[in-house]
Amino acid sequence: MIARHRLTVRGIVQGVGFRPFVYRLAQELSLAGWVRNDGQGVSIEVEGEPDRLAAFRRRLADEKPLQAHIDNITSEAIPARKRADRAFAIQESQHRNQADFDAVIGPDAAICPDCLGELLDPKNRRYRYAFINCTDCGPRYTIAQQLPYKRALTSMAGFVQCGLCHAEYTASADRRFHAEPNACPACGPQLGLYDAHAKVVAGDAIAGVIARLKQGEIVAIKGLGGFHLACDARQPDAVARLRERKQRGDKPLALMFANTASVAEYAEVSPAENRQLNASARPIVLLEKRPSCDVAFSGVSPCVAWIGAMLPYTPLHYLLFHEAAGQPAGTVWLEGAQDLVLVMTSANPGGEPLVSQNNEAFQRLNGMADAYLLHDREIVVRCDDSVLRVQQETEGVQFIRRARGYVPQAIRLAGAGPDVLALGGMLKNTFCLTRRQQAFVSPHIGDLDTVMACVALAESVEHLCRMLKVHPQAVAHDFHPDFFSTRLAQKLANEWDVPTIAVQHHHAHIAAVLAEHGWDAPVLGLALDGVGLGDDGTAWGGELLKVSAGEYERIGHLGTLPLPGGDRAAREPWRMAASVLHRLGREDEIARRFASVPGAGQLAKLFSGESGLPVTSSLGRYFDAAAGLLGLQTHMSYEGEAAMRLESAAEGGEAIPQRGLYEIRLEEGRLLLDLLPLMQVISEDASPERGAAIFHAELVGALAGWVEQAARRHHIRVVACSGGCFLNAILSRGLRKALQKRKITLLEARMVPPGDGGICLGQAWVARTRI
Repeated sequence: MIARHRLTVRGIVQGVGFRPFVYRLAQELSLAGWVRNDGQGVSIEVEGEPDRLAAFRRRLADEKPLQAHIDNITSEAIPARKRADRAFAIQESQHRNQADFDAVIGPDAAICPDCLGELLDPKNRRYRYAFINCTDCGPRYTIAQQLPYKRALTSMAGFVQCGLCHAEYTASADRRFHAEPNACPACGPQLGLYDAHAKVVAGDAIAGVIARLKQGEIVAIKGLGGFHLACDARQPDAVARLRERKQRGDKPLALMFANTASVAEYAEVSPAENRQLNASARPIVLLEKRPSCDVAFSGVSPCVAWIGAMLPYTPLHYLLFHEAAGQPAGTVWLEGAQDLVLVMTSANPGGEPLVSQNNEAFQRLNGMADAYLLHDREIVVRCDDSVLRVQQETEGVQFIRRARGYVPQAIRLAGAGPDVLALGGMLKNTFCLTRRQQAFVSPHIGDLDTVMACVALAESVEHLCRMLKVHPQAVAHDFHPDFFSTRLAQKLANEWDVPTIAVQHHHAHIAAVLAEHGWDAPVLGLALDGVGLGDDGTAWGGELLKVSAGEYERIGHLGTLPLPGGDRAAREPWRMAASVLHRLGREDEIARRFASVPGAGQLAKLFSGESGLPVTSSLGRYFDAAAGLLGLQTHMSYEGEAAMRLESAAEGGEAIPQRGLYEIRLEEGRLLLDLLPLMQVISEDASPERGAAIFHAELVGALAGWVEQAARRHHIRVVACSGGCFLNAILSRGLRKALQKRKITLLEARMVPPGDGGICLGQAWVARTRI
């Protein structure tokens, strides 16, 4: 008996070779019908014997293309066709009305093995062509103007395919069937090398770049989602010049290695880390350094215990390593360690948005780059490199920055709800747009302290709303009235005639975890970070919350510390160390301990009028204070530097038994965690490594004890943990073990960063409950 089924496939199923896959599967199973893209994803009608239809439905999910991601498949039986048409066809795209629009686009993907083989095959027509791609790899999100994903709506629209490329593009059995960026040297984008004065440099562009890098120059290289500034990582003078020109201070720089074999000489690489390094997303992965790392790459990541490593992900990157290796034929050379290692840091001067356009590069990178490696394919959407860390005990991933390779993959929410826009915070800004049961978190925008960053946020919001065809029903934002994201929320809400919803910063941190876990029961929330405006107008950052649906209650916090100098205290750890000494009644030590710091002698007088000083409950400021007391850092050149140095010092310290150097007491109905006994002990330790190890061990014990008391008091044994402090691997690892021993369920951030790069998801989750 012949039957016919209509299937709708939702998820990342456009631009990933899904239709030719369906075509080949239907042909193999002798099924009739058709497949086409539409506004919901991919629609299919198949007709044939029931057992073959069942096999088709099963294999559709099991054998999907490499870059496809299926959210769900719906199927319904429909009448079989009367006429005996046994053909199967790929039909033109058809789009329903906007209310039904559910299509998405996939993230950019690293070059696949097939394309890499062709790239390095002297007999192939795409030999050493920097823009080789197929349906399994290449740009997607960063070249898309809008959906549906088709060539005419991408930045490849102006490149007319030659006969050979068009034949591949229209052949359903070819792996380049409807590969929208498909091109070759005869018809596609081209590379060009330019000097510091924007003049074309004659000769082979790749060879020219390698020659300049070997001479110690800094080259701006246009990639998928923006520009990198690159230099030879083995030349300390070049690294120092790059730091100086970019005004980067001591902030670690990312390194690009040719392969894992090249990385393993300088860093520990576990199997899980190896998988992440080689994944199609090609993130920057934080790895534990070997002793040889700082010797070989002096000045790349000073004073921290890890290195940020990534592998090539574009054909262009591979061509650089290929040139440095002497242009060997084939890919066998990539199995061994390669000498070339490149610093590849985002080209975003002064904290501005990532440079993405050619003319923009000449202007904004003037004085920073000695040369420019450009191409003429436009980058539509900025998308920085993703950064993550693998948690060794769970092999789970923790994002530090979620961008290229992952965006715009949707986060599946527990249920459908109103479409909302959430604009995040001030630092490490991202925004979130929801569409029914999906949450789309934007690429990393950055700190909103420059006009260009603010403009970039507004442009990115407009682009994503247009691409996903979403008209938000509300706009969520942080409590803080002076953030640009708050002002933009109010402006957009007025234009769209929808409400704004303010969400407290630490509530948003916890809500983000609940959103990705699909958790709707009451939980305890442990929110630990640098700062966020509390509902009492003070600076919070060490918070124990009770969170239920879209509401929260502050049930505990860390003991507060004064902030001498206000915002300066967040940049100068010696000030927070002085604040702790004041709380311990030891103001007379401030001038002696910090004799080399101008003004330290007068700081004690500031505390005499403490009633006028702002205070904070921030755990981030306790990290700063500990680094200051241990002599690890007096002034920071980038956010979080003191905490990172403290963590690195603890990694090199001895194992420390916990002594319970804390006090938990009830004040005004809340559980207050007092860490001053701990600060007293480390202020007297002469060894920074030992003091840092004590700090971390005791902090883990204190937080676990604090959560346990709250669990008993409120009869809740599930805690969601979030905030920038959880980027500290020692803290996260230790607390995970401690809570497990206490049989308390821990929910952690996995799909977005635990820091401020994830709060937009929490804002959106809360806003949907309040509409």
